[in-house]
Amino acid sequence: MVYHVLNRSVGRMKMFRTDRDFEAFGRVVAEAHERHPIRILSYCVLPSHWHFVVQPREDGDLSAFFRWLAHTHAMRWRVSHRTVGYGHLYQGRFKSFPVQTDEHLLTVCRYVERNALSAGLVKRAERWRWGSLWARLHGTEAEKALLSAWPVPLPGDWVERVNATLTAREKETMATSLKRDRPLGDEAWTARTVKRLGLEHTIRPPGRPAKKVGAGEAIRN
Repeated sequence: MVYHVLNRSVGRMKMFRTDRDFEAFGRVVAEAHERHPIRILSYCVLPSHWHFVVQPREDGDLSAFFRWLAHTHAMRWRVSHRTVGYGHLYQGRFKSFPVQTDEHLLTVCRYVERNALSAGLVKRAERWRWGSLWARLHGTEAEKALLSAWPVPLPGDWVERVNATLTAREKETMATSLKRDRPLGDEAWTARTVKRLGLEHTIRPPGRPAKKVGAGEAIRN
């Protein structure tokens, strides 16, 4: 199964401020990949957070990779910035959302690879040095080696697709998935995935469930 994974810094602090910060994180990603191999399909590292789209090989791979990645990066970041003992760097455990391997996967990868463009950091998505779109086009052999083949064909016009604005429906779909921790796929696939993974809470209507009135309880107007 494919997952969209993300994590943010505490208070959305800019933990990646310089090229050196981004490069240090890249080295941790490479080490994490050596220790806990996982298929990395797409990623984008922003000043205050990062996104990955991954396909674990076995149960436990997802947690092992991202737990080691965040823990090691946080420790090294604190040492490098001389802030050891200042508390957590990340706001909490990473979030992960299952993704159906069809057009929904392409939507997620577009969303991830155009993140810097959406944030106004670049005028073209492929110009963002710290993402898989740039790595796929211009990266070193080591950077390209971190990326795995997708379970769906990579469209020939992918760069232009990534630079195209997301539709209102795509934005709504992504926002719902991120806000509710909901799997991203069609209705039937989502229902099966929710049941399989015990994620029923992600598809319930927001808010508290209506209070049930007992058989002998009066209803007050």
